Amino acid sequence: MNSKALPRQINSVEVGVYECEIHLKFRLIEEKSLFADRDQLLQVLLEALVDGSDDFIETLQAAVKAHEITELKASPQMRRQLMRLRNSTENCQ
Repeated sequence: MNSKALPRQINSVEVGVYECEIHLKFRLIEEKSLFADRDQLLQVLLEALVDGSDDFIETLQAAVKAHEITELKASPQMRRQLMRLRNSTENCQ
């Protein structure tokens, strides 16, 4: 075993602002009451897709589009978060 310390790697991570569009079509076996609350439904659907295939969900179609946009199109809150992220990575170097 080598007792020398490994040199610290500094990764310069570039971040940007992206607009993303997801089109999903699938069949799902689920409780009917879930469909009354759209926010809860979206959360359950995303969790089902992330967890992977099972006997209760059947993916029929999936398409994803993403493209970088200028930071000026982002909300003020998102621009502040982007500045914080960039400042935090600069302080780590």
